[in-house]
Amino acid sequence: MKILVIGNEDRYKKYLPDPELVKRNRVIFCPCKASDEELVQAAQDADAIIIDAIAKLPGNVIRQMPNLKIIQSEGVGYNGIDCQAAKEKGVYVCNCKGANAGAVAEQAILLMLALLRSTITGDRLEREGRQIEMKERLMVEGITELGDCKIGFIGFGDIAKATAKRLIPFGCKLYYYDKYKASQEQETEYHVSFMELNELICICDIVSLHCPATPETAGMVNAEFLAKMKPTAYLINTARGDIVDNQALYDAIVMGGIRGAGLDTVYPEPTTKDNILLNLPDEFQEHIVFSPHIGGITTSFFRRAHLFNWGNIEAVLKGERPKNIVNGL
Repeated sequence: MKILVIGNEDRYKKYLPDPELVKRNRVIFCPCKASDEELVQAAQDADAIIIDAIAKLPGNVIRQMPNLKIIQSEGVGYNGIDCQAAKEKGVYVCNCKGANAGAVAEQAILLMLALLRSTITGDRLEREGRQIEMKERLMVEGITELGDCKIGFIGFGDIAKATAKRLIPFGCKLYYYDKYKASQEQETEYHVSFMELNELICICDIVSLHCPATPETAGMVNAEFLAKMKPTAYLINTARGDIVDNQALYDAIVMGGIRGAGLDTVYPEPTTKDNILLNLPDEFQEHIVFSPHIGGITTSFFRRAHLFNWGNIEAVLKGERPKNIVNGL
C-alpha cells in the first residue's frame, strides 16, 4: 500500500506514532505547495492521503488516483479538499474533529486577557522604562476583569465548549449562538445561555468566533455586524480569517466602533506586511493583538492528531469504516 503525505516531512516524522505502519506501507512525502502534476507524478497509485489542514487537494488530482480510499486531514480543517469529487469517487474525507479544542481554547482566552490587560502596550512601555506612566494611566482608564465580562460565542462546537469550560472559574456570563441549540444538559454543563445572534452581538463585551469557514460565514463579520457591537467590546477570532471583513474591522477600530480585536488568524494566509490590519494608524496599532495562527498547533495536539490520523488510515486499509467522515459517505 502507498500513503501520500502532503505537508512538512520533518513534522510528520517527529509525531509518527507507529513506525510499523510505515514499514508495512510505502510513504511518500510532498510539500504543501506541490503542484497538481507533482502530486500525481509522486503518488498516482496512492491508497491513502494525509494532508495538512491548510493545503489544497483539487478534484482533478483526486480523480487521477484510482486506488485512493481515504483523504485524512491532519487537523480539523478540510476547506482545501474537493470533498464532492472525493464523494463521487467513493473516497472518504475525514478530519481530526476536536483534537485541537483545548489548545485553541487556551489561545482564545490568552487573547482576551491580553486585550483587557493592555499586555502589548504594557510590555513596550515597561521596556522603555515607562512603567509608572503605564500604571498610572491604567488606574485612571480602568482595567476590566475577565470575570466582569459578558462573553458571546458564535458557533458552539468543540472549541467553543472547551473555551466555555475554561472560562467558568473566571465567573464570566457566557452566551452562545449556533444554528442548532444545545441541549439543556449541555447548557448547564458549560454554564451557557442561548441568545439570538443580533442580541448577542449587541450586549457582549467579548464576541468570540468559533464557526467554520463556509460560503455562508465568509465575510460575516462586516460593517453591519461590527456596528452592532458595543464601542467598548472586543472581537476574538481563533476560527478562520475569511470570516472577518478586514476593511470593516479596520474602520470599526479607527472610528471607535469597537475597542479592539484579538486575532489568531487573518485573511489571507500567510499574513503579509501590506495587510490592512497590520497598518492601523500609530495610535491604534496596539488595539489588535495578533498571534500567528498557533492556537491549535501545540505538541499535545500533534500527538493526538497523528495518532488518530494513522489509526484512521490503517482502519480503511483493513477495509473498515473510518471515523469523522465529513463528505457524506
